[in-house]
Amino acid sequence: MKAVLLCLGLALASGCSGDEKHAADNTAQNARDKSGQTVTPTDQSESEADRAITQNVRKALVDDKALSVNAKNIKVVTQNGKVTLRGVVETAEEKKNIEAKVRAVTGVTNCDDQLEVKTY
Repeated sequence: MKAVLLCLGLALASGCSGDEKHAADNTAQNARDKSGQTVTPTDQSESEADRAITQNVRKALVDDKALSVNAKNIKVVTQNGKVTLRGVVETAEEKKNIEAKVRAVTGVTNCDDQLEVKTY
C-alpha cells in the first residue's frame, strides 16, 4: 500500500497526466497574455458597478446546472460595463448560452466573447 501511494505521489509531483499525447499546449495563449494586449483578470475594474456586474455574471453561470465545469470556470473581466469572457467551453451552444446570459445582466454595455470551444 505504501509503495502504491509513493508511486502515485511521485506521478502527481512530476505532473504526469498519463496521456502525454493529449496534453494541452497553451504556449500561444501564455505569450498572448504576457504581451499586455489581452484582457486578463488583473484588469478587472474596481468600481462598484463593474464588480457587481462580474458577480452577477458569475452567479448566472454557477447557477446554470446545464453548464459544464469548464464553462462555470471561465474568466469574467468587467471594465466600464464591458464584459470580457475568456476560457474554454465544451460546445458552441454552451458558448452561445453564456454570451446570452452575460448580455441579460443589468449594466452590461458590451460583451467581448473570447471563449474557445474545446477541441478533442
